[in-house]
Amino acid sequence: MIRRRREFLTGAGAVAGAAACWGLSAVLRAESSNAAARGEVLPRRIALENLHTNETLDVEYFRDGSYLPQALLAVEALLRDFRTGERHPIDPRLLDYLVQVAQSSRVDPAFSVISGYRSPATNTRLREQSAGVARRSLHLEGRAVDIRVLGVDCASLASRAEGLRRGGVGYYRASDFVHLDTGEFRTWKG
Repeated sequence: MIRRRREFLTGAGAVAGAAACWGLSAVLRAESSNAAARGEVLPRRIALENLHTNETLDVEYFRDGSYLPQALLAVEALLRDFRTGERHPIDPRLLDYLVQVAQSSRVDPAFSVISGYRSPATNTRLREQSAGVARRSLHLEGRAVDIRVLGVDCASLASRAEGLRRGGVGYYRASDFVHLDTGEFRTWKG
């Protein structure tokens, strides 16, 4: 399930081409609305690239009304603390949030990840280096991720996420990334 960067980019290019040809994003949004009206739940898929390890993952993580345990374990492995190797379960609602942000941005849910789970030791070290790191960061609970999306300006991505009013949205202009989490709705700029 985990592939290297070149395979990810090749696959992402093919997916982007198919999406452009078929208007996949519009079709998925329309299908989601129709399925919800009929009481059906469509499968959910996400692609992630860990920028620190160059590992990639393209996985269906939800099908037939249920999260898929093996897929969630693969996500947990990819979003591990790259500094220590420690893993922590990732909140599946975070994946849903990412997919929803991609849909609202009219792009496929393919994300470059700067930071996923953070161990307590890593979070403490980062707090010592920067005042912008929260003592009780939701990264510690597997409920936060710092991301970019190829072809989408981070300011626009943050704005789309803010419009959903679903969780935390931090826009870090100088570092060019967006923080998303499953906490209470709030926004900030770093």
